[in-house]
Amino acid sequence: MIRMTETPTEIELSVQTSSEPEPERGPELQPLSHLPPNTQNLHQAQQQSQLQLSVLPQQQLPESNSEHQDQSQFSEEAKPVWTHHRKQLCRFVGICLCAVIVGLVYFTHQNLQSRSGGNKEAHTVTPCLSPACQWASAHLSMSMDPFTRPCDYFLFSCGSDWGRGRQRGQGIPGHPQNQRGQSDRRKDRRLREEKIKDRKTALLQHLREILESSGGPAGSAVQKAKGFYHSCLDIRSIEEAREEPFLTLIQNLGGWAVSGQWNQSDFNSTLGLLMRDYATFPFFNLYVGKDPKEIGHGTNRRYIQIDQPDLLIPIEWNSKIEKSQVKTETLRPFLASCQRYLDLLGAPLSSNIIHVGMFISLSSELAVAAAPLHYRLSKGQLYQRMTIKELRVHKQQNQAPLIDWLGCLQAAFHPLSLSEDDHVLLHNLPYIIQMSRTVGKWLNRHELSARGPLHTYMIFNLLHTLMPALDSRFSETVRNLSVALGNNEGVVPRWKSCVMETERGFDSVLTHLLSERTARTEAEEIIQNIFSSFKSKLQEQKWTDKKSFKFVMKKVEAIIPKLWTKEEMNAVALDLLFSKVTISRHNFFSNYVQLLSLWQKRQSKHLSEQAAVDDILSVTPFLLGNELIFPLGMFVPPLFHPTYPRAMNYGVVGFLIAKDILHLLLPDIHTQSKTVHAVGECVWAHYLTVTEKAGRGGAFSLSAAQQQEVWVQYSALQIALQAYHRSLKNHPSDTSLSGLSNTHLFLTSFSQVNCDSDPYREFMPLEPSFLITAICAKPNLCPTNLQCTSNTQQHLLNPC
Repeated sequence: MIRMTETPTEIELSVQTSSEPEPERGPELQPLSHLPPNTQNLHQAQQQSQLQLSVLPQQQLPESNSEHQDQSQFSEEAKPVWTHHRKQLCRFVGICLCAVIVGLVYFTHQNLQSRSGGNKEAHTVTPCLSPACQWASAHLSMSMDPFTRPCDYFLFSCGSDWGRGRQRGQGIPGHPQNQRGQSDRRKDRRLREEKIKDRKTALLQHLREILESSGGPAGSAVQKAKGFYHSCLDIRSIEEAREEPFLTLIQNLGGWAVSGQWNQSDFNSTLGLLMRDYATFPFFNLYVGKDPKEIGHGTNRRYIQIDQPDLLIPIEWNSKIEKSQVKTETLRPFLASCQRYLDLLGAPLSSNIIHVGMFISLSSELAVAAAPLHYRLSKGQLYQRMTIKELRVHKQQNQAPLIDWLGCLQAAFHPLSLSEDDHVLLHNLPYIIQMSRTVGKWLNRHELSARGPLHTYMIFNLLHTLMPALDSRFSETVRNLSVALGNNEGVVPRWKSCVMETERGFDSVLTHLLSERTARTEAEEIIQNIFSSFKSKLQEQKWTDKKSFKFVMKKVEAIIPKLWTKEEMNAVALDLLFSKVTISRHNFFSNYVQLLSLWQKRQSKHLSEQAAVDDILSVTPFLLGNELIFPLGMFVPPLFHPTYPRAMNYGVVGFLIAKDILHLLLPDIHTQSKTVHAVGECVWAHYLTVTEKAGRGGAFSLSAAQQQEVWVQYSALQIALQAYHRSLKNHPSDTSLSGLSNTHLFLTSFSQVNCDSDPYREFMPLEPSFLITAICAKPNLCPTNLQCTSNTQQHLLNPC
């Protein structure tokens, strides 16, 4: 049974170990002296009768009392002396045997209880038998249990997947990892592959299951979203179509000079068309966002943001001359890829080299003024405000409106009405100026007018936009270029890319479907319990001064945590919104073109509606005013399920929520609290002791950022465990998996998700699952003593 101390912030849990199954709880076997009187007399009478029958096997039952007395007297006189006490001796032996049996049963019962963690969680474990729990139970059975391998369980939880070099323990003399055979290492590798997926992958997998489901009635919008997804998976139809769909599209745009058929369409008209209908931005990028200078004043207005484009040509930043450059070693494979694209599109060999050369030359001139984000931030080039009119007649453009800014912006954000007095935000004005000059120069080169270099440049960018809808020959060319440039990232599974593409156009449909499947009550309960435990944790910290403590607490007390509850569109409204969309199950290219138009209309909607923009693929909380919003994507299987034992939900999602809150609300906690340094060094010392690195030259001191990350994750685990304790106080019963007790299941679940990737993982100097060893240093908290018997120093571990 779970015991709670009087202090709510202290957690005193002791549970049964999973190494021994809990015995079935029937009525306790009591000593004979405690049995009811009638039962005891009957038992003694049965024993006496059995003893008499064994001592006197030939004796007949008495026919009368007088006859019995005479026979008994005669028998007593006739027997030898050594048989006189035989009856009493047998009776005594029988009683002793019964006592021994009762004692053995009692001893065995008490021994099992003590081995399973005492009486603090001695209640019967109720197994969870839902389909989700059956999957989770099978998953846990293949995973490493920290309490069965305390010496090295944390060494194989993430391996070298985090990019921090070798696996922990590798090269340490006598370390268990170096004594393991090849079969064991293969098993450990398989266990790592079976880890619970990271949050983004888990969400995408859940959306995949939704899109591939076929049960129940669904509106036309849902059917169109599923149809788009399945057409994306139809590789056969895509391969059979080859390059023909793209060539047809080029003809609809007026052709191009590469094929010798081009109607010399207007530059600005083609540019506006590409931005509006195909979400393609060759010369500058467009998106919608807020002005950070206004957010602090409570203004949520959104503006058109103009940025440098995603250039196709590979460039490198030269910090000495503060310019981007194109290097020869990267230019060669890029040139080969461009030639390959024209070959696939059937361009004549005679014109291939000419057009590729002009494309690379134009790209190189545009790239000169492109700059990385950190440089533009240092130069104050971000969020420069001006009107569309000021942009058009900027003095450094020599009053030459080569880009029809108002016409292009109106086309891109159709059907919104814009004026020259509307403000826009620029993120690289020097590039915009350089781009305008370059476009003007190439437009005025009359000897090249028939070859249309600017038009060819735009078609190349359109090809890049539509690459996901073309056959494998194009994607292989992209992959070969990536490898040649040194990018060895693996190929994204087709289903995953199809889910992300579906979200681009049908985000409102997927939001509706995800909302229907979210267990809001259970999710909101975890959020509130975690946030309450988080505030309690802040009270325990040793702050540098009272001012820091008051500042943090005032900030935290003003925050309202809540699950994302934006009013979603119902099925009828969704059907109306997508009524003009026509989806073909076997024509992904046509579907993808419609998706690009839908995506750009979505940007227009964000500009006109000043409400919060929901990102269905978001998996971390964010601040919106004084509200701390938790997106629906955080509460999806296999990380969370309403039928899971709460121990599992809190051990996985509860920990992730607590970690996100600490990162988001306390980014500079190491400068405000003395506890961060103390806890970080304590956990690090434990790690060095357990891995036998203490006193070795290979050990190093932690930086302030590393200390803070250790404190964040250790505190997140404590907060999640305390929040689970809080939930048990309100609802004492909980189910279990594989017969594991509450705390055992909580910690084992935590160990399965700690490889989740986040921006702070580079600061974590040790495997997060090792925090189980650190937290179990507190007496009576864990199911068993998490001590490595081969380590002679581990008994010195103290709670952090």
